[in-house]
Amino acid sequence: MTALAILLVLVLLLVVFGLLFRLQILTSIFSGTFTRDIGMSNSVNAVLFLVFLIGGGLWFAYSFAENFNKMNPPIASIHGHAMETMFWTTMAVIAVPFVLCHVLLFFYSYKYQHKEGRRAYFFAHNNKIEVIWTIIPAVVMASLIFAGWKAWTRITGPAPKESVVVEVMGKQFNWLVRYPGRDMKLGVVNYRLIDATNEFGFDLNDKAAQDDFTAAEIHVPKGHPVLLKIRSRDVLHAVYSPHFRVQMYAVPGMPTRFWFTPTMTTDEMRAKLGNPGFNYEVACNQICGRGHFAMKVNIVVDEPDDYVNWYAAQKSFAEQNPDIMAAFKQKANSVVSQSAKPAEVAEAAPAPLASMSH
Repeated sequence: MTALAILLVLVLLLVVFGLLFRLQILTSIFSGTFTRDIGMSNSVNAVLFLVFLIGGGLWFAYSFAENFNKMNPPIASIHGHAMETMFWTTMAVIAVPFVLCHVLLFFYSYKYQHKEGRRAYFFAHNNKIEVIWTIIPAVVMASLIFAGWKAWTRITGPAPKESVVVEVMGKQFNWLVRYPGRDMKLGVVNYRLIDATNEFGFDLNDKAAQDDFTAAEIHVPKGHPVLLKIRSRDVLHAVYSPHFRVQMYAVPGMPTRFWFTPTMTTDEMRAKLGNPGFNYEVACNQICGRGHFAMKVNIVVDEPDDYVNWYAAQKSFAEQNPDIMAAFKQKANSVVSQSAKPAEVAEAAPAPLASMSH
């Protein structure tokens, strides 16, 4: 407490001395006795502007070149190339006027530093210049927005009918992954049924849910459209996969979607990077709590035949949890007549997978 009191007293004394100094300057101005000798400080500051411009520009150029590959991982999806083109077009449109304005700003600070006898030119207004620097940025920005809107509607609009469907649900602090079974339909889920085992809240009274399965990682086939159905179980998350140029919020209570077509398998990307330990991944890039750093799940891009084999080897949630399935059946039997026959789950391979296996 004593140290805090001493600090407060020192701060108050500095404030008082500052006010007294300003009062003295104002008094001198009103009395006509105030003069300010600029000396060398103005020239020094003008030179420092140039030093900062050149030094800062060189440091930025070095840093940009050194980290370019880290900022721009190889593209592994079809739409990623269009997104990359749009990004760098936008960066060029922004960077050119930004660099030009700042070069002139720092250079003019040096060139037009204060000198005795020099007076600034008073430029009141020019309608032509006002029109030019209003219309040109407006047209350029509108063009960029229109191009972005077209790209956005493509990747968030209806996916091709043959798309592989994967549901990704974020929760603190991991991703849950669900696939439709052989009927190619995701079944009903109910948040009231969520517990430590049934994390998705499978409602196994729904036939479509009985063959759905969960996975510890996301598997997708190369060259085949993939539709990600995205949602959140608690707070705001984000599905972010930089190699596929995928970025979409996972919003509580508002399902979102994103579809893409992978073009390089995991093994092909490992060979390209010379990194046998590489894995594609989905990461959460919205800070969602203390365990945010742990929200990652691997994406494995398989050859189509390998994907078919992996898919065929998966067991449904109902098969892996017979006790939960039995509880649902018991509850259903108490309501439905004993003579009702349970529906059989189709054993035929789903159309998209069957087409890829040939």
